[in-house]
Amino acid sequence: MSAEKTATVHWQGAGKQGTGRISTETGALNGAPYGFASRFGDDRKATNPEEILAAAHAACFAMAFSFACDGAGIKTETVDTTAKVRLAMDGAGFKIDRIALTLNAKVPGLSEEQFQKIAAEAKAGCPLSKALASVPEITLTATLVR
Repeated sequence: MSAEKTATVHWQGAGKQGTGRISTETGALNGAPYGFASRFGDDRKATNPEEILAAAHAACFAMAFSFACDGAGIKTETVDTTAKVRLAMDGAGFKIDRIALTLNAKVPGLSEEQFQKIAAEAKAGCPLSKALASVPEITLTATLVR
């Protein structure tokens, strides 16, 4: 099985003054605005690449964790994941130098030890984690909710 997904961007204008619009094939994002102010400033009405990457990584990891639990014969009740992506200076440019994943999951019948093992394996096996392997630091804080 394989899947190919598409997103498109239209950028207009130069550098800091330019603006863009992001769309996805599903329409979940349809002309979502982004630009310098939403990436580096205080514009909270538009998105940015790091926020979208954080959402994608959190979603991928949450699914990987739930599927890993299924594989162990245990059903997840709730899985809440947050991803924080940090964009940092790198010489004259920028790089993503850290992603911090936080997992809070309610999984009846799972011991703390099993939970931590499955969470770590899901982090390692998540396709987005694999794709982001060049990020120097990807952390996971996992909490089993009782």
